[in-house]
Amino acid sequence: MPAAPAMPAAPTAIDVGLLSPVRAGTPAEAATSDTAWLQAMLDAEAALARAQARLGTLPPAAAAAITGAADAGRLDVRALALAARETANPVVGLVAAFTRVVAATDPAAAEYVHRGSTSQDVLDTGMMLVATRTLKLLRADLLRTAAALAGLAAAHRDTVLAGRTLALHAVPTTFGLKAAGWRHLLLDAVQRIDRLRLPVSVGGAAGTLAGYLEYARIDGDGPVPEDYADQLAAAYACETGLCAPALPWHTLRTPVADLGAVLAHTAGALGKFAVDVLLLARTETAEAAEPAPAGRGASSAMPHKRNPVLATLIRSAALVVPALAGTLAQALVSEDERSAGVWHAEWHTLREALRLTAGAAHTAVELAEGLDADPARMRANLDRTAGLLVTERIAAVLAPRLGKAAARDLLTEASARSHRTGTPLPEVLAADATLHGVLGPEELRDLLEPAHYTGAAGPLTDRALKRGANA
Repeated sequence: MPAAPAMPAAPTAIDVGLLSPVRAGTPAEAATSDTAWLQAMLDAEAALARAQARLGTLPPAAAAAITGAADAGRLDVRALALAARETANPVVGLVAAFTRVVAATDPAAAEYVHRGSTSQDVLDTGMMLVATRTLKLLRADLLRTAAALAGLAAAHRDTVLAGRTLALHAVPTTFGLKAAGWRHLLLDAVQRIDRLRLPVSVGGAAGTLAGYLEYARIDGDGPVPEDYADQLAAAYACETGLCAPALPWHTLRTPVADLGAVLAHTAGALGKFAVDVLLLARTETAEAAEPAPAGRGASSAMPHKRNPVLATLIRSAALVVPALAGTLAQALVSEDERSAGVWHAEWHTLREALRLTAGAAHTAVELAEGLDADPARMRANLDRTAGLLVTERIAAVLAPRLGKAAARDLLTEASARSHRTGTPLPEVLAADATLHGVLGPEELRDLLEPAHYTGAAGPLTDRALKRGANA
């Protein structure tokens, strides 16, 4: 027998997005890459040194040297990843490698790398920096999508289409109100992003800052102030642009759980937009269509197809991110002063949640800006049920004339007869002797017009469009 083929060597780029097209090639992919994560941890190390220098417990020249050397391009990301298998986190190898880089230009400064710190402080602060940078991209795309949806809502304020409940025609609504609803959810997501407070991590080996305080005593010019821990947290927050925590949060994982919850909501808001577009784009419905550049949405087997690719990608992310957020919420159940495994489970989970949500938001921009609504098709679909969408209105008008129960029974029977015989509802009602002298032909025609029964859809759309990003 011939020998089995050898397994290919592991490539340097292990995850290039082949199975995650919703984020492949998007700004969020770059913002959450291994290199970006490494750079964020180096930024955390450099910011810590500057914070300590600001407080007089680390030489300013050392802080400058450490900051100048904090360049991910000087380190081997793959080597650090492999080394992390021996220490259960990448920071141990990072500190050793980074110290060598600093020592190559300033041996004295190398002594001050990671001064008093611990792996979790660096990784958690780096994680918050990655999140902040990705959220900035995400927020911008949400606002751009919301702006496009506002344009759709305004343009189609009074464009009537069938409201659907449990997948079936219900009563008329407007496409403007539908688009305003999509926008409203996205602005809710922006609000939640803006309320997040992502902190630096500064706790030391077991959350007491003992190492920081001891080095401050050794390196400082005088006695360490009683509030040095607070001063360090505040200075670190200032250097990073993050917030100062009330307490060290090594096993108090509220920031990560909150971040997961916001990402889950945002992905869900985007998913609602996407799934509605998928339904509107069905062949039988065809009330809206995605933008489709040449080659977009092609099927490998069916030449006639133009698949709704953008909405499909967004929906895929919306289905995954809530599950990831659930994993992040479980990290609240962390033992002791540092968790074995729970903390570690957050890293990939949060990265995936960030890049899927931000990738979906970036995709939604193109979908919203190019969405093609078809009012004529919306009207044709309304007319398919020949007045059945407004039976609620007719029953309400007849209630004081015939009695509420009798009016409902009459419309229920008339609707069933229309379904059973294929006779349009207006003809069924016109032929019903019960309505002779009760409902005239002209009034019946008015009651049967779907555009006359959209309730407060127009004013609701107007009100929704007055809402700004911060409202």
